[in-house]
Amino acid sequence: MKMGASAFLIVVGLDGSELSFGALKWAVEEARLRQGAVRAVTAWHYPPVPSSVEDAGPNDALHYFQRMQSEALETVDSQGLEISAVLVRDLPARALLDAAKDADLLVVGSRGHGGFAGLLLGSVTNQVAHHAPCPVLVFRAAG
Repeated sequence: MKMGASAFLIVVGLDGSELSFGALKWAVEEARLRQGAVRAVTAWHYPPVPSSVEDAGPNDALHYFQRMQSEALETVDSQGLEISAVLVRDLPARALLDAAKDADLLVVGSRGHGGFAGLLLGSVTNQVAHHAPCPVLVFRAAG
């Protein structure tokens, strides 16, 4: 265990997709079984654009992701469990890999909001599965 002798840390990627909500619920239940903690990470990234265009977007995106993350965390039973929320403006894979540096497990959905729904793994999931500093669990929908 990297966080301390008494805490098994699970980092979970939360992007607003149904699979990320499922991953969050799974992570909370696993952390409860292990008497651990959960760190929910939400990241977003804008490609470089002229500042006049970007100036209108980041606050809207920030508020959207804050609201989404807060609403998602309200859906899980966190009673007796330490759950921290991290919101970062960065490439999602980089943000997850950074957040997982001291984690015992990284949990991500098999696909997020990317445009290629037919893929078995999304690009962020693929990147973290290959580069994570800890074991990775890829959450898939039942069925």
